[in-house]
Amino acid sequence: MSNTEAAPAEVDCVASPFDGVLQPREVPLGGPRAIRVRRTLPQRERSLIGAWCFADHYGPHRVRDGAGMDVPPHPHTGLQTVSWLFSGEVEHRDSAGVHAMVRPGELNLMTAGAGICHSEVSTAGTTVLHGAQLWVALPDSARDTGRDFAHHVPTARSAGGVTARVFLGELEGERSPVHTFTPLLGAQLDLDPGVEVTFAVDEAFEHGVLVDQGDVEACGSALAVADLAYQGTGHDRLQLINRGDSPARLLLLGGTPFTEELVMWWNFVGRSHDEIVGFREQWQQHDARFGAVEGYVGRVQHLPAPPLPNATLRPRPAPGV
Repeated sequence: MSNTEAAPAEVDCVASPFDGVLQPREVPLGGPRAIRVRRTLPQRERSLIGAWCFADHYGPHRVRDGAGMDVPPHPHTGLQTVSWLFSGEVEHRDSAGVHAMVRPGELNLMTAGAGICHSEVSTAGTTVLHGAQLWVALPDSARDTGRDFAHHVPTARSAGGVTARVFLGELEGERSPVHTFTPLLGAQLDLDPGVEVTFAVDEAFEHGVLVDQGDVEACGSALAVADLAYQGTGHDRLQLINRGDSPARLLLLGGTPFTEELVMWWNFVGRSHDEIVGFREQWQQHDARFGAVEGYVGRVQHLPAPPLPNATLRPRPAPGV
C-alpha cells in the first residue's frame, strides 16, 4: 500500500523512551474518492516497534458507497509490506510478476529490497473492505535483496476463549514458516467476551497491540479502535482483557529493537537524504530499479512522487550508536 499523502513528513525512525498508548491520525488513501485510513505508526513519540515501521488500519468501508481501494502502481525500497484483511478481497500485482489475491486471514508479504512497484485494487465482489497494512524495515544487510513475495495461511488455534493466527514469528508454540530478516512477531488474536489472557512472550522483544474491534485492555491501558499499546523489552508476559459484551479482535506485533539509522519518506526507506532523493528521481524517470506492473487497469499507470520537503532529511542516531 502506498503512503499517498500530498506532503509526507520526514520520519526519523529510531527507538524512544515512550511507553504507553499511541492514538491514530486519519489520512486519505488514493485519489478524489479516497478511503480514510487510521495511521498509528510512525509517530513522533515512537516510530518503530521492532522492525515494524508503519501501521495503517482501515474500515469497515462499504465499497458500494465508493469506498473501495484503487492504488495505482507505486514504488517501495528497503522494506517489506504485510497485507492483512478482516473482510473483502484485494488484487495485488507487482513488478516481480506476482499476481495474487489478498484475502481475510491470509498473509501476503512483499519484499521490496532494492526496489519494487505494485498496485492494489479491491475486487468487484468485495462489499466491505476492512483490514490493516503494515511495513517492516529491512536491515542494512538485506535492504538491497531481490524482489520477493510470500503467501501463507496460518492455522487458527483456539483455546480458553482466544483464537490465534500467527502469521509471522512464534507465539505460544505456534510458528509461521515465513522467513523474516529480523526477529519478528505478527498475529491476529480474537478474544471472546469477558476473556482475560496472559501470553508468554520473548522478553528481548518490544510489543505493540493494535485494536481492530472491541473493548480491549492491553498492558494495563484501555484502548479504542486503532489505538496501539506499546510494551518495551524486559517483559516475559503480555496481558490482554476483553471487557466488552462482544468479541474483540486485535493484532499483536513484536520484534527485537531495530538499532540502525533510518530515514523514511513517502514509500521509501533509506539511510540518508541523498539516497531518498535518488530513489524519488529514479521513480519519476521510470528507472529499471522499480520495474513495471503488468495488467493494472486504471487511468494512472505511475503514481507520481510528491515534492520533497524544503529541508535536508536527517536520520537520528539510534540508542547506543
